[in-house]
Amino acid sequence: MKNTSKPSSSTSDGIGGSFAVIAIPVLIAAAYCIFFFVLGNPDNFQGGNPENHPLEGNFLGIVYKGGVAVVPLLIALFLIVIAFGFERLITIGRASGRGSMKNFVRRVQGNIASGNISQAIDACDRQRGSIASVIRAGLTRFSSLSSDNSLEPDKKILLIQKDIEETTQLEMPMLEKNLVVISTIASIATLMGLLGTVFGMIRAFAAMATAGAPDAVGLANGISEALINTALGIATSALAIIFYNYFTSKIDAMTFAIDEASYSIVQNFSIKEKGIQ
Repeated sequence: MKNTSKPSSSTSDGIGGSFAVIAIPVLIAAAYCIFFFVLGNPDNFQGGNPENHPLEGNFLGIVYKGGVAVVPLLIALFLIVIAFGFERLITIGRASGRGSMKNFVRRVQGNIASGNISQAIDACDRQRGSIASVIRAGLTRFSSLSSDNSLEPDKKILLIQKDIEETTQLEMPMLEKNLVVISTIASIATLMGLLGTVFGMIRAFAAMATAGAPDAVGLANGISEALINTALGIATSALAIIFYNYFTSKIDAMTFAIDEASYSIVQNFSIKEKGIQ
């Protein structure tokens, strides 16, 4: 029983942990490379000099002018959201197993109700998801305790519930891993964008004050460049919120399916024991 659930969870847990440790520094480095070599390409600026204004309509040059203090970090946050989003899609997709989750739970419940425990276990082996691992642990204990007359029914039920809970505790952390990264970025990306905009506005007005004469064009360019930070921050935060809500809804659905199937196992075993007595 334990061999069917622990390897899957520990392997996935290790992959998820190493992914976070490796991906974040690599993506931050990639963001700075994008900032200096793609956005800061001299071809994006007047006279081929990044110190000058961007060419008219050149979006890459405008983003570059948002400033080295915040723009690379916002790009890094955006890349991290994309990378961790795909990582969670793959992990949760594997945990969902093969086929429809609802159909699988209904099929297992039908097998349990009709007393076909071996067929229910076979269905779990074919499904190969986190739900299947939890249900299989309960069904395996169910099957072993059915022929054991040395324990009282209440103790048997507690053993079944214990195996289900232990397997659930192995599977759920793997599903929720790295979601904290996405939720954190959803909270701070907009704030970082606003911070970059504030820095940009300070630079724009300071440059105008130094020039001594009003320069409407220069001020407009400075403000537009400063607002790039806000736009990047809001876009990153919105994407992170979408990913986070989608993944949490999938995990909640899997948790509900586990609870539903576990309840069926315990209730069926309880009815069977009372019938024998």
